[in-house]
Amino acid sequence: MLSRDDGLANGGLQEPTTSLDPADWPAARRQAHAMLDWLLDDLQQAASGDGPVWRPMPPDVRAAFDAALPVEPAPIETVADDVRALVAPYATGNRHPRFFGWVHGAGSFAGMLGEMLAAGLNMNCGGRDHAGIEVERQIARWMADFFGFPADASGLFVTGTSMANFLAVLAARRAALGPAVRTDGVGDGGGLVAYASAAAHGCIARAMDMAGLGTDALRLLPVRLDGSVVAGAVAEAVAHDRAAGRRPFLVVGTAGTVDTGGIDDLSALADIAAGADAWFHVDGAFGALAVLSPSLAPLLAGIERADSVGFDFHKWGQVPYDAGFLLTRSAAAQRAAFESDNAYLRRNARGLAGGSPWPCDYGPDLSRGARALKTWVTLRTYGLDGIGAAIEQTCRLARVLQSHIEANDALELLAPVTLNIVCFRPRPRAEEDIDALVDAVVVALHESGVAVPSVTRLPAGLAIRCAIVNHRTTEADLRLLIAAVLAETSRLRSI
Repeated sequence: MLSRDDGLANGGLQEPTTSLDPADWPAARRQAHAMLDWLLDDLQQAASGDGPVWRPMPPDVRAAFDAALPVEPAPIETVADDVRALVAPYATGNRHPRFFGWVHGAGSFAGMLGEMLAAGLNMNCGGRDHAGIEVERQIARWMADFFGFPADASGLFVTGTSMANFLAVLAARRAALGPAVRTDGVGDGGGLVAYASAAAHGCIARAMDMAGLGTDALRLLPVRLDGSVVAGAVAEAVAHDRAAGRRPFLVVGTAGTVDTGGIDDLSALADIAAGADAWFHVDGAFGALAVLSPSLAPLLAGIERADSVGFDFHKWGQVPYDAGFLLTRSAAAQRAAFESDNAYLRRNARGLAGGSPWPCDYGPDLSRGARALKTWVTLRTYGLDGIGAAIEQTCRLARVLQSHIEANDALELLAPVTLNIVCFRPRPRAEEDIDALVDAVVVALHESGVAVPSVTRLPAGLAIRCAIVNHRTTEADLRLLIAAVLAETSRLRSI
């Protein structure tokens, strides 16, 4: 076997190096261990619930990011110190047990280590024959089994469900219009129309826009108080469009609406899609993983009939950002929407260019990080039972919070609690601008660092929206939230 010394002689001269590897590996190892120890300390501190959930960046810290582009090198110790001083104290705060603002996963110890391993191995998971691809394929098989999909289903890691939903629209478009859409474009759109609830995530409309079909081709149908779509309204819209000569090509169900956590009647939507010969996609950004909970899985009946499901491991799955996933019933249909024949992607039966088809045949990305590895580490470390138990716990805590609100005359619940999202507000007083009060209370909570809920608009007005996603949250955290809301409400009303 050839060695690195078997190349051309250089006349005895020292070969110049531009390697970015450490010149002193023992010193680099000590620094790496120091950084890991600090990160573990920081994670432990955040997990304890001590300290603020979030803090605003002071002007001098924000000004530090106006520094000029670095040209000369700096010691890694200096860079690490800047991360500790300028970045870590002002992060999103979603590791903290009283972060309730949006459906952000809290991450986990195992996930953090999985991310570190993925970065160290630095695999490009766009394709070719290596273990990183097999890890992704294994997770796809696991998810197909769990969601009741056929064994030849395909799965693809993406940045998040917004991207997964976009890819599903493109796959549905190709299934409806055939291969010519990839060469000729959509033209007038072929009369294609899609259907989703008025509570569907905004990325569905954006996907229609980016797919060249336009947002006017998306019918947004009425929802019930719990946020679930009125299935009868979907059926009526489909029938009306067919009678008008349009072509229904996509029905989108939501498993966990962003506002209230509502779940559509997926079985009814599957029937409607089948009757119209349309693609049935489920946006399950966080709610789809309720299949991991025996007590919650029945809420998702019908999801096994979907043509595709998008969801995020970085939400309820507690994998570090980002780790979105698209599961598609027909691998052939997904491949037909994306695969291309390029000379530089020539496939072989053997060697590193083997292992076809590759992940890049199922989506647009050729350069892809090893999102699957940190997910694989997380799933194996905690097991589906462990993650399912954490999911059940967040939903149990949501019901606990609901009971606290209903037992307090100073508060009112604004929407049914289906999963882990609770929407409430101070009970309005006569002649009071309740929306302004809700906004002010939430901002005050953020700036105090006690808790971070968000706001959303419901039929009754602005609501304090509490999304319990963090596996570290306890009932004590909910009591602190309620006490803080009441205290800030009293303070603001007294001004």
